[in-house]
Formats: sequence, structure tokens, C-alpha cells
Amino acid sequence: MELLHRVLSLAVEAGASDVHVKIGVPVVFRINRNLVNIECPVPTTQWMDTIASQIVPKHARSKYEEDHEADFSYHLPGVGRFRANLFQQRGELALAMRYVKAQVPGFDDLGLLPILKKFAEAPRGIVLLAGTTGSGKSTTLAAMIEHINSHQRRHIITMEDPIEYVFEDNQCLIEQREVGLDTASFHTALRNVLRQDPDVIMIGEMRDAVSLGAAMSASDTGHLVLSTVHTTNSAQSIIRILDFFRADDREQVRRQLAGTLLAVITQRMVATVDHKVTVGLEILINTPVVRKMIEENRLDKLSAAIETGTEDGMQSFNQAFYNLCMQGKITKEEALGKATNPQALEMNFKGIFLDEGRRILS
Repeated sequence: MELLHRVLSLAVEAGASDVHVKIGVPVVFRINRNLVNIECPVPTTQWMDTIASQIVPKHARSKYEEDHEADFSYHLPGVGRFRANLFQQRGELALAMRYVKAQVPGFDDLGLLPILKKFAEAPRGIVLLAGTTGSGKSTTLAAMIEHINSHQRRHIITMEDPIEYVFEDNQCLIEQREVGLDTASFHTALRNVLRQDPDVIMIGEMRDAVSLGAAMSASDTGHLVLSTVHTTNSAQSIIRILDFFRADDREQVRRQLAGTLLAVITQRMVATVDHKVTVGLEILINTPVVRKMIEENRLDKLSAAIETGTEDGMQSFNQAFYNLCMQGKITKEEALGKATNPQALEMNFKGIFLDEGRRILS
């Protein structure tokens, strides 16, 4: 355990976001999204077996034995908390650990737009944070929770697998429930959450029909629901969560979602000119136009609605990366590499802006 603790301490000192441990090869850190080998004894089978027996908490052991992988949190005093995943590859143990900063970053630290504060302060509705693994969804969600905690007097209940950021009560009363430790499952927690008198409900991941159904019911009764979904853009997020349901149920669910959705924010991480990272945001807001599109199943037009909805606070990834480049935060090459439509963005850089979104909507 001493070696693991030294590795984790070094990771925090080096500014690594992730630590990867695999038998027979050097330990790898992810620093500013790049993989870096570190000098330390190469993990052996015996060492990994010892580590697994000591760091996996009791409530996660049965899941690991059944599924050959398990999520859990690990706290190293004096160093910090880590979100861990123990799994098997080629019949051998492997470990991935993500460092969770003790201090929840603020909106300015993360480069988030002020409109996200407006979503966090909303009295009701569903706000979805979308993006791929490692795009910073959990951190943005934590920033929104902390904003509420600092500015409003509300009761917040979170359901997480596992708990990442630990919140201290400020203006709010906050209870964090870890699946497997504090509740048997997401489904159990969701079934009982409204009996616990929350104002704000945070669901770690929107993963199935039960999660979305509970979120819509909570929103209908005057609650704010924050959650994440693994998708690459905001329009796809709507399609993805509707796919949780059977085809003959989607019409009703889509209309209910149109009435409860507040916004979908999708994130992509980009490298900055000073060799750090920042976030580009695509923002879909459930305006009357968007609501009607969802109700009428015109989901293929949502991207065009985002592009033309800048006055309402919406923006596409192309617009986000164009703005970041014009502000001198990222290079043109980085913007083009992460853009949804690089050809259109290249034209923007040349001063050509085609009103393609309005043509599609018309």
C-alpha cells in the first residue's frame, strides 16, 4: 500500500487527472490529457492482488466478484479523494483512479458561461450535462451544486456511484447517497427520494427509463433535477434518453419531456494556448421553439435551433470554439480539430457566416 500511496501523492503533485495501473507495465498518469509513464516499480500480480484486497470497500466486493469490475471511492488522508474502477483485462487486474479535487472549482475557474448559474437557480426542471467520459460533466455538475449551496436556501439530495466531490453545508442542507453504501441501487433511491423532501435532486447518471421517469415526475412536482448523460451533442442527448423507452411509449414520454426539460449542456475539453485545458459548451435551451420541436418529434431540427438561438443563450460547438479562438484562449487548429463542422468553422475564420440554421428551420 505504501507504493500506491506514493504514486497517488506524486499524481496530485504533478497535476495528473488520472492514474492507470496495469500489471507488467509502468504506471501511467494522464496530465493535461496526455499519457505519461512514470518511474516506479512495475506492478506485479501479487502487488495488485494485495491492493485490490485492501482498497475495495466491503459494499463493492460482491459486485466485483460478480461483474469482474467495480466503481468505488478511495480517500487517502493528506492527499485527497479518488474515484476508482477496478477491472480485469486479459484475465489480470487493472486499476484506473481519477483524482477528485477537494475544493469544488468555481464557474470562472472552469470557464463556464454565466447562463449555467441561471439554470442552477431555476426552481424546477431537468438540466442534463452531456459529453463523453473525461469531458468534465461531474465537475460542472459539482460547480452548479456549490453555486446553489452558496446562494440559495434549499435541500439537496444527490445519488452517486460513487460519491466524488464532498459538499459541506453552507446555505443548503445537502445529503449525498452512494449506491451500494447508502442505498441498494439508483432505482431504490429514486423511488424514495420525493419522500425525503428535496428541493434539488442530483442523479449521477441518467442511465435508463426509470431514471428519466423519476426525473420527469420530480420536475412535474416542482423540483430541480440535475443529471448527466453520455452523448456527444445536445440534440443526440434527447434521442438517447427517449431510446430508454419502448417505441409505443415514446410519444407520451416525448411530450412529458418537452414540458419538463430546462436545458442540455454538452461539453468538450480543448487544449489552451498555455498548455492547459478548458471546456467548450454546446447549449440547448428548451425555448418555446425547441419545446414544439420535441413535441412534434422534429428532433433532427434541434441542431439548427441551437445555431440560431444565440439571443436566447444557446450556442453550438462551432460557435463556442470560434469564440474561444477569438478570445485568444485556443488555437485555430485546436478549434477546427474539436468542431462539429470544421468546414463551416473554417469559413467563419475567413469572415463567411452562412445562415444555414435558419434555412433548415424555414
